[in-house]
Amino acid sequence: MILYDFERSGNCYKIRLLLALLQMGYERRTVDMAGGELESEAFLQLNPRGQVPVLKDGEQVLWDSTAILVYLARRYGGENWLPLEPAAMAGVMQWLALEQNEGRYGSARARAIALRLPTPFAENGRMEECREFARVAMSVLEGRLSGHRWLASTDHPTIADIACYPYTALATDADIDLSPYPSIRRWFEDIEALPGYVPLPGRG
Repeated sequence: MILYDFERSGNCYKIRLLLALLQMGYERRTVDMAGGELESEAFLQLNPRGQVPVLKDGEQVLWDSTAILVYLARRYGGENWLPLEPAAMAGVMQWLALEQNEGRYGSARARAIALRLPTPFAENGRMEECREFARVAMSVLEGRLSGHRWLASTDHPTIADIACYPYTALATDADIDLSPYPSIRRWFEDIEALPGYVPLPGRG
């Protein structure tokens, strides 16, 4: 198994975290984003969108962090990480949708702008608009976590937690204040206490 990776990408980190929690070995190949590798013919054959992460598992090649999380959970993680019962599965999917909308256009893009990361989002995003998206996401997350330990389950994490964790935890890179969200901060601690947890780069 090969993960085409970039250390500071929260989306790549999600995959590294789930692989670690699943205790799975894999090879990391760091993509030279600054050097233009994403636009190379070889990389575009792996992912025509020119983005990381990409996962190669045997002959299977997958791109998009959410798709990769779903694949790993279903193939290697049993039902805890992505349940099969329809309502429970939908419960996971709605948090994945939050991450890909308010979360992605909020804290993820705000962080890219603030850190001048090598991504088109950093060039096109407007900081205060991104911060407002982030606050919407934080409010929804806080509302759920104030009465529940995990996002989509009452007693164990799922890929919903894996997906939403990195860019929420890194929101301070964009001067987004996390002090109004005690339940989110408690949730960080629960994730970071999971057996096999690997540190999130940039989280002090």
